[in-house]
Amino acid sequence: MIAIDTNLLIYAHRSHTPEHAAALKAIERAAADPLGWGIPFPCIAEFWGVVTHPRAAGRPSTPKEAAGFLRALIRGGAAAVWEPQPGFHSRLLLAAEQVGVSGARVFDLQIALIASEAGAEQIWSHDRKFLLVPGLVLHDPIG
Repeated sequence: MIAIDTNLLIYAHRSHTPEHAAALKAIERAAADPLGWGIPFPCIAEFWGVVTHPRAAGRPSTPKEAAGFLRALIRGGAAAVWEPQPGFHSRLLLAAEQVGVSGARVFDLQIALIASEAGAEQIWSHDRKFLLVPGLVLHDPIG
């Protein structure tokens, strides 16, 4: 199964970015994967925060535009939305301590942990420094 990271969602949504076409194709490929695909819940919140921010590049998306984009992926693309399961905070704290994560990198860790626990084997991201958990492979579909 494939997990999609926030940056691919943003690029696919923002037509003015140089990565737009490649991100759209990547999401289409993920949606066609026979094992399925999904979006960890924190990516939805992070996507929203970036694209609707008043100082977003170009212009901010309206809440209606942001919601419409996500709903189209979830309904039309049949993306699963993966939420943390009970006891997640304990597993996140343990993993963060074990890998010695500090600062904002904990956001990658929570995304990776949620994806892994949902059964994802790959996370597709354009962030080459994405913090992984064992068993999860990073793939940059943009290059």
